[in-house]
Amino acid sequence: MLDIAVVIVAVMLCIALVLNLWRLLIGPHIIDRILALDTMYINSIALILLYGIFNKSPLYFEAALLIAMLGFVSSVAFAKYLLRGDIIE
Repeated sequence: MLDIAVVIVAVMLCIALVLNLWRLLIGPHIIDRILALDTMYINSIALILLYGIFNKSPLYFEAALLIAMLGFVSSVAFAKYLLRGDIIE
């Protein structure tokens, strides 16, 4: 029963990733594109966690944590670039 639920949620997350990709490509403003990229990070983290649950392996949870840290750093870097025009001072 859990396997069926994991597959259904994975399909829903893949649909969300495709919609985020559409928003990333078509977004009218740069802020929309940054938010779509941040949401894609979150959806990919959820997919990796689901894959870890499906395979019953704790290794994927560490990979999801690493991607979460990279997503946070990239969001901060994008926001700083939008505010100042330069990342490194």
